[in-house]
Amino acid sequence: MKQLMFPDHPTYWFETVRSMSHIAYGGADFGEVLATAEQITPGDPDSWHDAWRATADRLFDDAERALAGGHRISARDSYLRAWNYYRNAEFFLHGDPHDPRILDNYDRATGAFGQYAALAGPHVLRPVRIPFEQAELPGYFYPSPLPGRRPLLLMHSGFDGSAEELHVQGALAAQERGYHVLTFDGPGQPGTRHHHGLLFRPDWETVVGAAIDRALTVADVDPQRIALLGVSLGGQLCLRAAAFEPRLAAVIAVDGIYDFGAAITSPFGESEGEGDSEGEGDSGEVAADADTVGARLRADSAPDIDAALEQAAEASDTVRWALAHGQYVMGGDTPRGFLARTLDYHLRDGIAESITCPVLVCEAENDLFFAGQPEQVYAHLTAEDKTLMTFTEAEGADAHCHAGAQRYAVARIHEWLDERLHPEREGAPAAQPLSG
Repeated sequence: MKQLMFPDHPTYWFETVRSMSHIAYGGADFGEVLATAEQITPGDPDSWHDAWRATADRLFDDAERALAGGHRISARDSYLRAWNYYRNAEFFLHGDPHDPRILDNYDRATGAFGQYAALAGPHVLRPVRIPFEQAELPGYFYPSPLPGRRPLLLMHSGFDGSAEELHVQGALAAQERGYHVLTFDGPGQPGTRHHHGLLFRPDWETVVGAAIDRALTVADVDPQRIALLGVSLGGQLCLRAAAFEPRLAAVIAVDGIYDFGAAITSPFGESEGEGDSEGEGDSGEVAADADTVGARLRADSAPDIDAALEQAAEASDTVRWALAHGQYVMGGDTPRGFLARTLDYHLRDGIAESITCPVLVCEAENDLFFAGQPEQVYAHLTAEDKTLMTFTEAEGADAHCHAGAQRYAVARIHEWLDERLHPEREGAPAAQPLSG
């Protein structure tokens, strides 16, 4: 997709397109996004925050006035767009985890979304809590509009998305096709990180297992037709879960990631002068051995890597944001410490080969972050039913996770899922009552 704004700042442009993408299901309006973006100084996180916060506040005030005047539909729609703009306002602030604007905007975002949900009604969605170890995971349940036992689509996001954002990234699309849908935030994602400090963990099957347990307390969920969809980093996490969770009937990675750590640490796999660390070995893996990379990143002292990270962050908004946000959601006292933690997020060592259910791996032709990763996933899959679905620039769907082509992308994805889980068909009666 051609970059039309924020020259030399691709992440600022991508996040603008991301907000525009939510127009498809009511989460934004083109003029609002454009007018806001025009107020932003490229590369300035404070300017980004102030512009989006002003738009969000204006829309929230519009919603409050509309509701007070009895205009419930107008209020509902404005609350939803205010949610998205508050979400956007805090995006570049995580370099200082104590910045009070982070929680303020997050709370305003979820508050606006809660107002939207209340006005939309429980037949559209309702908040849920998922018991998980010593905590609870926040989420939303979308009941199927069709009677009888229906398939369930579980959805979670990735490195920086939320359960609320999944509303416009496929939850509504699945519901109107006849699915029950359960969206949730796992550890490290906004609903657990912002107030409770939970960090990402690689054993994502424990998170998905808890979500399935909670979903099966709904009597008209068909336990034989449960699918899982993960977005962005979720495209690695969901596949990891599918390798260990036998109750899944299908899994969808939007987009596929084989080795999150290798994708972002490969430049630090070899010392200066040792060669091209992005070369590939006979098996198609990144040549730099994961153990070698890990040892360098976890060393007591690695001044060459620390200096390289500092220089990269100074030169690139994308790197600066990724390192800051990564420490915020994965931990690590330094950028190098964060990168060391990413090495645990992969499908190596036979994990990808252990997936047996049908798998859809999506790919964006011009992915800003994970080019080549979907092909690696697909090459390692041994499931009988596996599909690599590429979205192209000619379709306007080539951006990371197909931002800007939401309706088109979810249509193709759900056509694939419909052919396997058949949401129009009523499931068989349960052999025994389901319990939590």
